[in-house]
Amino acid sequence: MKSLKVGLVQQSCMEKPTENIKKSCQQIHLAAARGAELVILPELHSSSYFCQAEDVTNFARAETIPGETTQIFSDLAKKLSIVLVISLFEKRAAGIYHNTAVVLEKDGSIAGTYRKMHIPDDPGYHEKFYFTPGDLGFNPINTSVGTLGVLICWDQWYPEAARMMALAGAEIIIYPTAIGYDPNDEAPEQQRQLSAWMMVQQGHAIANGLPIISVNRIGFEADPSQATPGIDFWGNSFVAGPQGEILGQASAKEGEILCVDIDLNQSEKIRQIWPFFRDRRIDQ
Repeated sequence: MKSLKVGLVQQSCMEKPTENIKKSCQQIHLAAARGAELVILPELHSSSYFCQAEDVTNFARAETIPGETTQIFSDLAKKLSIVLVISLFEKRAAGIYHNTAVVLEKDGSIAGTYRKMHIPDDPGYHEKFYFTPGDLGFNPINTSVGTLGVLICWDQWYPEAARMMALAGAEIIIYPTAIGYDPNDEAPEQQRQLSAWMMVQQGHAIANGLPIISVNRIGFEADPSQATPGIDFWGNSFVAGPQGEILGQASAKEGEILCVDIDLNQSEKIRQIWPFFRDRRIDQ
C-alpha cells in the first residue's frame, strides 16, 4: 500500500492576518508532528471572510505571490519537510485580483498555483466584486507526495472541474473551502445544504475514481455591512476515498486537525472495476 498521511487544518478565522497566520502555523506544526506529509489550510485563512460585503478598502488585503505570507509558509514547509497548500487573496496587477491557492514543496519552493475559476455572487458571498476568474486552467500540480488537483470552494459544485483535473493526471482533488449556513435558515434546510455539499464532492470522487480532500473553516462571522445575518461556517472538513467512502470527517463546531491515511494505490484498483473513463462517450 502506497500510503499518504494528510493533515486538514479546520480553524476559525479572525480579522487580523498576524493572528490567523500564527494560529495556522501552530496547527501545521501539530499536523506535521502527527506524521502528516501533506497539510491543507481552508480558503482565505489569513483573514475573516471579507466577501460578505462589497467594500473597496478590502482590496488592501491583497498581496503578491511570492510575498510576505507565502514566505512565512514556505519557510515553515521547508522546516517541517511537508507539502503545504495555502490560500490567499492575490494581487496580480492593479485592478486584477484572484482567489488563489499556492502549493509549497518540502524544500519551501512554490510547486504551483491555482486561481479560482468559478466565482460566486450570492447574498453574503460577493466574490465577483473582488476576484477575477482564474486564468491558469485546470492543471494538476506535481509534488513530492503526488500530483495534486487543487480547486477552491465554489469549484466544488462543478463536475467539469474535477473531471478535467482527473483527466490531466491528478491523483487527489483538494478543495480549500469557506462555506456555511445562513443562521436564519431552519435546521432541516441547513442539514440539506450540508448533505448536498458533501454528496456532490463524494460524487466527484466516485465519478473520477480518486480521493477528495475538503478543508473548511468554522465559527460565526458577522456581516460588517449588516445586510445579511452573517455566516455560520459549518466545518465538517472531510476526506473521501475513490468510492465516495468517508475516510475521516471533522466536527461541525470545533477547530481541529484531522489526519487521515490515504491509500494512493486504491484509485487504480477502483478504476479497474469501475472503468468510467474507459466508457466515457465524448463523441456525441
